Amino acid sequence: MAVVGTLLFAFYAAAGAVVYAMFGQGAIPLVLVGSVVLIGFQYKVGKWAALRSVGAEDMPESGEYARIHQQVESMSRDMGIDKPRLMVADMGVPNAFAVGRKGAGTVVVSRELLHLLEDDEVEGVLAHELAHIANRDVVMMVLGQGIASIVGLVAQFVVLLAGDNDLADFFLAIIVGNVVQFIVMLFVLAISRYREYVADADARRVIGSGDPLARALSKISRGAEGRESKIDEDVSALCIFGTGGGFLSKLVSTHPPMEKRIERLRN
Repeated sequence: MAVVGTLLFAFYAAAGAVVYAMFGQGAIPLVLVGSVVLIGFQYKVGKWAALRSVGAEDMPESGEYARIHQQVESMSRDMGIDKPRLMVADMGVPNAFAVGRKGAGTVVVSRELLHLLEDDEVEGVLAHELAHIANRDVVMMVLGQGIASIVGLVAQFVVLLAGDNDLADFFLAIIVGNVVQFIVMLFVLAISRYREYVADADARRVIGSGDPLARALSKISRGAEGRESKIDEDVSALCIFGTGGGFLSKLVSTHPPMEKRIERLRN
């Protein structure tokens, strides 16, 4: 985390140095303000879009969901965070995700997941999502994505200003910007995969055992097979379950391989 975080900061610092060299010291405050506005916008809109995309609805505190509210309230107290807003949605597959930060978090659980898992397995999934909120993982990911966007934009401007401003330079700038942004995103995705392991470990600590979450992950993985997911790509990055595959798929995945997560939880 320290190495990857340092590299991300280095990318951002390099972008700032390029802007300084091109426009002088007066441009630095504009870059800083623009960075804050961009990342803040991504955070606010991203949270709203994630909830809207799955049609999330508030989870009633009585009836069949009363136990879930009690579990979350107890675990939130143990983790030292405010109880997040709980929502439920039809996602087509068993899954769950968290958005927001400490004091303003939201956990969304699919009805498919609640029908599939036992009570202690649901508790393990909820503990995992609460760990993401407690560790500010969503904020960290938005920050990383914001840095990638900023560095990509700066790369585009460099190509445009260094060229003749013709059509060829325009398309070259787009290509270079996307390539640079993709390279930075590889480090952001590495952070995402690591934070999944951390959330699993924190969930195991809170509930006292890794077995319920391990069983839940196994069931979720099998339960998603052959089902059509209603979760779009951006929201999928927030979910407890992500797809794996070959080397390239793992390199650009937001989640580590499910079998490795299960092995760590059981060991």
